[in-house]
Order: sequence, then C-alpha cells, then structure tokens
Amino acid sequence: MAQVTFKGSPKNLVGPQLKAGDAAPEFECVAGLEIVKLADTPKSTRLFNVVPSLDTPVCSKQTKRFNDELNSLKDKVTAYTVSLDLPFAQGRFCGAENITNLKNLSDVRNHSFGKNYGVLLDGLPIPLLTRAIFVVDKNNKVTYCEYVSEVTNEPNYDKALAALKAAV
Repeated sequence: MAQVTFKGSPKNLVGPQLKAGDAAPEFECVAGLEIVKLADTPKSTRLFNVVPSLDTPVCSKQTKRFNDELNSLKDKVTAYTVSLDLPFAQGRFCGAENITNLKNLSDVRNHSFGKNYGVLLDGLPIPLLTRAIFVVDKNNKVTYCEYVSEVTNEPNYDKALAALKAAV
C-alpha cells in the first residue's frame, strides 16, 4: 500500500499507485446531480486536480492557481477538480472564487475515483482524498501523476503544467 503523510502522520492510500503510461481507470463521480464517468469526459487532454476539500486554504490556493494557469489552454484541455465535497459546496466555492476553467467532480457517491486512482486516504475519521494531480491524454493514458507526499503541501505546479502542455 502506498503511503503519504497527513500533518506528519503516515496514512495509507487505498487502491493502486498509478504511473505515467498506465490506462486511466474508470470512475463514477457526481457533477451537480449527474453521474460522470471517465468515458463521459471529452476525448481531449484532461487534468484531474485532486484535493481533500475545497474548504481548506491549500486546496483553495491549488484550485485557484490551476484556474489561472489554464487560461491559455482552456480550448485544448478539460480540467476537473475532484474531491469528496458535496457538489453543492463545490459549486458554491467555484462561484464565489470565479473558478471557470475547472469543472467539479464529487467522489462522494461511491469513492470510485479515490479507490481506482489510489488517492483515498485510509484511517481518518472521515473519508478524504489525498492531494494529487493526473494528466490523462485523449487515448485515456495517464501521462503524468503526482501524489503529493505530505497532504498539506502544494503540488509541483510547474511539472504538472509542463506535462499538461506536452500532452496537448
């Protein structure tokens, strides 16, 4: 089992640890009140910005940063923020923060994104996803992934954006 730390405490991750070259796993998330699967996403380059909760400072900062950075790529990339927040909370956050370049996917229904992408934290009092970034190309291959080793740290934006641009 892969591990990360959460505020310095080791936590196991449920599911496989993906790497570049792997087939992107299927999932069933909720967008609004609709079920969205990988197969339902556009056959273009996709960014999956995975955060524990949009109601925390680092997750908020991360989502805002990707929103700003995606201005130059928005016609070539489909980007998603994935969390276990309810769709209503995700929508409220994005509306208040003017997040327009990322769509929301809530994994609250069955945690299939968390389990299939290896980002579901084990051993917490409530389910949360770890911080991670996935770039998936038009052929549903993972071209980049980062599991941030300490959940409270930010991802490597430069590497993620370079991988995103290379996959376009």
